[in-house]
Amino acid sequence: MLRVLVVLVLVVAIVVALLWWQQRRLVYFPDPSEVPPAADVVDGAQDVELHTEDGLTLGAWFVPAAPARGEPDRRTAVLVAPGNGGNRAGRAGFAEQLRRSGFAVLLLDYRGYGGNPGSPSEEGLALDALAAVDALADLGFPPERTIYFGESLGTGVVAALQAVRPPAGVVLRSPFTELADVGAEHYPWLPVRLLLRDDFPVSDHLAATDVPVTVVYGDRDSVVPTRLSEQVADEAPTLFERVVIEGADHNDPVMFGPRVARAVARLADAVR
Repeated sequence: MLRVLVVLVLVVAIVVALLWWQQRRLVYFPDPSEVPPAADVVDGAQDVELHTEDGLTLGAWFVPAAPARGEPDRRTAVLVAPGNGGNRAGRAGFAEQLRRSGFAVLLLDYRGYGGNPGSPSEEGLALDALAAVDALADLGFPPERTIYFGESLGTGVVAALQAVRPPAGVVLRSPFTELADVGAEHYPWLPVRLLLRDDFPVSDHLAATDVPVTVVYGDRDSVVPTRLSEQVADEAPTLFERVVIEGADHNDPVMFGPRVARAVARLADAVR
């Protein structure tokens, strides 16, 4: 029995060690493929370079505003920090929604995504977002004329970003309280809180904010439990609006559609 117990302990230790070592493969799902030129995907869009503090040069897309009839040019940019999968080409449709609402848009791709060098991590994504803010400022949109939009994992990125570079407002789409809470939901048999290297503590970053916040989530989310998004909204000290999209799962088209773009517009109009 002692030998069996020793073997079991060794097996568990090896499994835990492997999971700790490979855990970022369970968090980040980049599409590293090269993306086409921005103008080939979105009319009038531009390829831009982001220069991070740790020496990386990242590709991103800047989409100038092209308001639809009846929409104003809001003279405001939206910095889109995506979730943990795909690349910027998959957010082109959402950029179109925003530009027709009168916004300029910067579609950020993190390190390791969309042909960019490097490997993703919480610290690395924070540097990528700072580089995006600097690029927008160079394009005429300083933080006070920018809305930070975070999608899923990107809510952790912009929650941290707003604490150091406060914007006009923040929109969190499908946020979580902290990444460990999502991991514990999907891997209840693992000691997630002990193993996790990247925290993304959204609620903690928002606790002392004075930036207006809109929280958008679907009530059928199978990736980020709805109760976590609800908790973020409940605890946000500067909540401007809560938008609950009935029947919507995490990656349903409606979560990238006009209803979400209108929520961004309402926040921008309120803080302008």
